[in-house]
Amino acid sequence: MNAQAVKTRNMTLIAVMAALICIAGPLTVPLGPIPLSLASFAVYLAGATLGAKSGTAAVAIYLLLGMVGLPVFSGFSGGAQKLAGPTGGYLVGYLLCALVTGLGVKPGETAPANRWKLPLCMALGTLVLYALGTAWFMAQSGNGLAASLALCAVPFLPGDAIKIAVASLLAWPIRRAIYRK
Repeated sequence: MNAQAVKTRNMTLIAVMAALICIAGPLTVPLGPIPLSLASFAVYLAGATLGAKSGTAAVAIYLLLGMVGLPVFSGFSGGAQKLAGPTGGYLVGYLLCALVTGLGVKPGETAPANRWKLPLCMALGTLVLYALGTAWFMAQSGNGLAASLALCAVPFLPGDAIKIAVASLLAWPIRRAIYRK
């Protein structure tokens, strides 16, 4: 594949992943101040299938689309005020989650060298996501750490574990399809 074809393929893949996040993001189940969303699953897939740089770019596009008002955030909402609000840290944290997740794969890699590496990077990305989001929530809400973790992190641990497991299983077949020679 020539350089222009690779560049076009990468831009297309970033756009497709950004679209997937935009589709998954609004689909939520309210669980208090932070809704259960499929966006994190799509963020895991973006980082795992596209790598750190391109996966993070897909998340950045999602955030920009939401900031300009497209209803791609939880509950079909959008606008800069959503990023500035109590859940904004989780949205911004998606960037770091995709980045850390993407560190679990090498460019063009189609089979895992170590099966544990990608789920571990997803879990670490989730830890960074929770840390940023919870700190942001605490600053916005005035809640303490224990109360914020009880509201914003603990209820989501089982669901995120399932999302990480499924995304880890799907990443390699998707990567084989994307990067086959």
